[in-house]
Amino acid sequence: MPIEVSPLFWGLFVAFVLGMLALDLGIFHRAAHVPRFREALTWTVVWSSLAMLFGAWIGWQFGGTAAIEFYTGWVIEQSLSFDNVFVFVLIFETLRIPLHLQHRVLFWGVLTAIVLRALMILGGAALVTRFHWVLYVFGAFLVLTAIKLLTQRPHELQPQDSRLVGWLRRRLRVTEIHDQRFFVRVDRRLRATPLFLALVMVEVSDVVFAVDSIPAIFAVTQEPFLVFTSNVFAILGLRSLFFVLAGMVDRFVHLKTGLAIVLAFVGAKLLLMETVKIPPLLSLSVIVAVLAVSVAVSWRSSRPVSISKERTSPVGEDG
Repeated sequence: MPIEVSPLFWGLFVAFVLGMLALDLGIFHRAAHVPRFREALTWTVVWSSLAMLFGAWIGWQFGGTAAIEFYTGWVIEQSLSFDNVFVFVLIFETLRIPLHLQHRVLFWGVLTAIVLRALMILGGAALVTRFHWVLYVFGAFLVLTAIKLLTQRPHELQPQDSRLVGWLRRRLRVTEIHDQRFFVRVDRRLRATPLFLALVMVEVSDVVFAVDSIPAIFAVTQEPFLVFTSNVFAILGLRSLFFVLAGMVDRFVHLKTGLAIVLAFVGAKLLLMETVKIPPLLSLSVIVAVLAVSVAVSWRSSRPVSISKERTSPVGEDG
């Protein structure tokens, strides 16, 4: 049964997001710094707790099924964020972005990603409402994406990414890093800095991941409010998750297999939606179990990776 969300709820949620982003900007961007592991872990717990509380509010307002659909969408988005972290590490290493400037790039990247995903979700919802058969296209796409995850080489920037960086360098006449600035004037001419290149690459990678993840959410629910809010909570927690996981990305060796199984499961759920009815709680249980097993097996089978001091990706330490 469709849920009815008043404009007031939409407005309050957008106001909440803007308020949290303003808090983030005020706390972390007065002076560039490297978020310590404990700080990043604390914010990861905060964002996860807020998502859990919001899901409880969804259940109170719209019923248990809506809450389970929100939690399922959030878990899928949060798990797919791991792939974002892997790519962000490579982007920062390739462009040699210093540790203390990476949070600034991610902040503005997240802000833009929320707007882009909102547009993509609204477009997807309009398509699903008008053309129900689009859900079968989403299902087939997710199964193909699962196969791609199982066959592609892990944690590797694609060749087109390198070509894009080269094209941007030539077009923008990129200069050196100038503190936290994305653009500077050199000889009275406006020049981009490597921070702007990193921001563009972060946005490109997020759009690529959104093409995979948004159909996965529509496999769980076609309610725009649930799709949007579960996406936003996962995106808002992405910065802190990055600084928690970036120093140990190589330990999650079996996570891609788990993600592939999850995408194949939700894709098959869409393709068989007219013949096989899978209860929302069962879907959530399967997804959580698959991800938990893949993370546990990865952690047990991999050895800690030594990190060089020159490496530009964050190091998980307190200081």
